[in-house]
Amino acid sequence: MELLEFGHGGARVIAFPTSGGTFHEWEDRGMIDALREPLERGWFHLTCVSAVDRESWYARWKHPGGRAWRQDQYDRYLSRELVPFTQSRNPNPYLIATGASFGGYHALSFGLRHPHQVNRILAMSSLVDIRRFTDGFHNETVYFHNPLDFIPNENDHHRLDALRRQNIILAVGNGDRLVEQNRELSGHLWAKGIGNALREWDGFAHDWPVWHRMIQMYLGGE
Repeated sequence: MELLEFGHGGARVIAFPTSGGTFHEWEDRGMIDALREPLERGWFHLTCVSAVDRESWYARWKHPGGRAWRQDQYDRYLSRELVPFTQSRNPNPYLIATGASFGGYHALSFGLRHPHQVNRILAMSSLVDIRRFTDGFHNETVYFHNPLDFIPNENDHHRLDALRRQNIILAVGNGDRLVEQNRELSGHLWAKGIGNALREWDGFAHDWPVWHRMIQMYLGGE
């Protein structure tokens, strides 16, 4: 798995690409330029990763269970290989997961599945409900990779404690078709005592120039 690193210190940040995107998408789309000052000041150490969407959720030629299994393999790569790699490059204990659109889904799914590893989640214009990619199929693997499934039923006290310590920001346009999913997730989180900031922007707000502004506004806080 290829990746790009930017910055020399500060909080570690894993940046996920949009649908089918690669590790250089954030650089190509101007997100690195949008973060130039905090990166140069050593506030963030950004690791831009590729996703496996075309082998997982977008692989319509596969059985939905196979799509979910490929996502599960990707999740294990992130938690068992990527996170230790970022720690070897930068010992800062604070980790942020972020992304936009389908990258926002990855940030949410990974961050909420691994609250002991991830301290902050910034999901921009994020897909939340993965069921539209499963053709009606549902099993345990799909369940545990769909935040709208597993968060309402989360009862493990250790995980809940870790989730309640996270800083979770959902930024989405109030005209975005994904806004209702974000509102639903926000409500489920609050129902479990998990604080989160739902930030609704005017209009569709589902494009790179808006994500530039969101990342500048929310990466370091609410």
